[in-house]
Amino acid sequence: MELRRTFNEDEINYDKARPGYPDEVFACIREYAGIGSGDKAVEIGVGTGQATKPFLDMGLNVTAAELGDRLAAYVGEKFADNENFSVICADFMDIRFEENAFDLIYSATAFHWLEQEAAYAKVLQLLKPGGSIALFWNHPFPNRPDDESNIANRRIYDKHRPGGKKVREFEEKDCASRVEAMKSAGFTDVRSKVFRRIRRLTTDEYIALINTYSDHRALPDKERIAFEEDMKNAINEVGGKINIYDTLDLYLGRKAMRI
Repeated sequence: MELRRTFNEDEINYDKARPGYPDEVFACIREYAGIGSGDKAVEIGVGTGQATKPFLDMGLNVTAAELGDRLAAYVGEKFADNENFSVICADFMDIRFEENAFDLIYSATAFHWLEQEAAYAKVLQLLKPGGSIALFWNHPFPNRPDDESNIANRRIYDKHRPGGKKVREFEEKDCASRVEAMKSAGFTDVRSKVFRRIRRLTTDEYIALINTYSDHRALPDKERIAFEEDMKNAINEVGGKINIYDTLDLYLGRKAMRI
């Protein structure tokens, strides 16, 4: 199974465990894109809609693309009362949208699953001249060396999933490669911005969260269960809560106006 299809296996837990995004992210997008009621948007990889409601509340007409059939059905029901929302169960790259028709195309922690060069090209085809792209991600980091809950977490990962690559927190300098990629793809006025927050999760909330990660869900059952039992014990030993240090990176760009 493709890792990106694992999200389709447990849509209820995904919706409950995955965090939303700070209001500041949506405010930045709205100000940059100049979007408002009646404008048309596409959301790439809607999942269970963690990033969808703020755009619906702005009055945008949102068409969401979602590969997973269970996720698409779930989010369709979730926003059933919003006449300005629709979802298409298909890979974004396979959907035939009207070209030069959208004011905004956005994706929350999903765009990396697509072949980047082709995806950027398609976004440019679909945007109106002057229309905007907004891509954003959340990078949770539970591995700070001065946090006892993070030390406990790292110990279990090193035991069950050892690797040679040193984990590190996402930094603002890490935005540069995507900014350059967007410029190379043909977007103008490309900008990036970083946001930070701290979440404090109970042991059960943390286990629910890691069960939304594709690499964790792909583990053989025996390994996954042993990992989770050891993690529960480790977090409970330090008070039953773990701090998650989130870094959120936002990228904005425009399709050039016709000359």
